[in-house]
Amino acid sequence: GIAKKPFAHPAILFENASLIKRYMNSSHALVTLILSHLNTHLHLPPNTLQNLHRKSAMSGDQVRLIKSPPQPPSDLRTALGKHTDFGSITILFNRLGGLQILPPPSLVPVGEEPQWTYVKPLAGHCIVNLGDAMVKFTNGLLRSNIHRVVSPPGEQAKETRYTLVYFARPEDEVVLKRLEGSDVIPPMVEGEEKGEELSAKDWIELQAMRLR
Repeated sequence: GIAKKPFAHPAILFENASLIKRYMNSSHALVTLILSHLNTHLHLPPNTLQNLHRKSAMSGDQVRLIKSPPQPPSDLRTALGKHTDFGSITILFNRLGGLQILPPPSLVPVGEEPQWTYVKPLAGHCIVNLGDAMVKFTNGLLRSNIHRVVSPPGEQAKETRYTLVYFARPEDEVVLKRLEGSDVIPPMVEGEEKGEELSAKDWIELQAMRLR
């Protein structure tokens, strides 16, 4: 959707508006394709997930371009600390390494601790993250992966790292809670505290404030 009071954007954005729109439309189409597959495997009524992420509706969807210059060897540190994304699906493009994931305990041999693992960028491919909204929609069946960004490995550390991200988030008015109509999504435990059910808009604002 279009904001009621848009920010004053730099001229370069207006000069490349058509390119940015094509990227957003392509990314959202990819998100919709992924949601359709998830919808099928979760045995949800047709278009349940897709209808929570319509391109025509107001939402917290966001495009972000991140520039990370090389860091001197004496100042190597984590560029972005460990976190999960708080939307639904993240589409991520970069040519240099630096993104790391922390495998879940179920994938770690007994007696060993999870180790940070680099995600290798592949030409012509994107990296897809599931976010916390999908955890809420599926009552924990789907998980959002823990990740962080560090200096690229080896010779790549000498180059400037660019990351292009499309964050797909539920429509503003969608309430983040377990979806109905699935025999795959685990039911709420009887007597379990529901907690406060927030709209996607309120949820995103809360998480953004926590990050700050």
